[in-house]
Amino acid sequence: MLVALVGAALMSLDPVFIRFSGVNELETTFLFGLFTAISMAVVIQLSDKRGLIKVLVDSGWPLLAAGVLMLGSSTGLVFAIKNTSVVNTFVILSTIPAVAVLFSWIFLRERVSKQTMFAIIGVIIGIGVVVSGSSAGGASSLYGDLLAMFAVVVLALMLTLLRKFPDVSRMGAVGVGGFLVAVVMFFFTEPSTFSMNTWLIMGVMGLLTAPFGRVLSMVATRYATATEVSMTLMLETVLAPIWAYLFFTEVPGANSLAGGAIILITIVAYTLHLTREEG
Repeated sequence: MLVALVGAALMSLDPVFIRFSGVNELETTFLFGLFTAISMAVVIQLSDKRGLIKVLVDSGWPLLAAGVLMLGSSTGLVFAIKNTSVVNTFVILSTIPAVAVLFSWIFLRERVSKQTMFAIIGVIIGIGVVVSGSSAGGASSLYGDLLAMFAVVVLALMLTLLRKFPDVSRMGAVGVGGFLVAVVMFFFTEPSTFSMNTWLIMGVMGLLTAPFGRVLSMVATRYATATEVSMTLMLETVLAPIWAYLFFTEVPGANSLAGGAIILITIVAYTLHLTREEG
């Protein structure tokens, strides 16, 4: 759980880099994927005696599947941050536990308790409250909220997949995902036009905070269920709005606060329930 908490803290910094990148959604996503692929390839080559190619081959098809899912989650995240408020994006991302529960039940046949069902209902109500305020204008938009929901679904699928296949290289999955992101977005961008400032900002995000935050959250799935790891990621929901206020003076609307409160209270209560059960 500690590993997952550190990962969540690092990923909460994503909106700061994305907003300061100075380029559009497609270009930001391309740079994120490019630097992520580079950083993961280097780390795997230096830290694993099998070498990069052997690590990828040994992980098999689940690695490629996880990479494709990361392509979707990363793209959805960047586009959401660019098109709606940071608060809305991360409040919606905090619903990953509920979606992960459903996928674990569907694909892994893990039991879903009555308390879990109540948590899912609470999360759905919270999302409804958040999204209902997006049509009122301001920093929020329904389009951006829907993109964040897409990222939630795909990320929950990836966590469930890695729970099913614990031997898959987590760094490899992040690296392959970054490579796929870069390849797809390359056809929609002109890297030669990027400023040095853009390269530096996205370099810090793509080489350090973003990939290692995701790797840590994936590594945590080896020692805890996808649901428990997803619950821990709610730290992002607390930290991201703080960064948004400090760096962009972005103040959340009433619906975002109300819906976020419903979701966070639900998730905290459910997490405490899980802790008591395991104790």
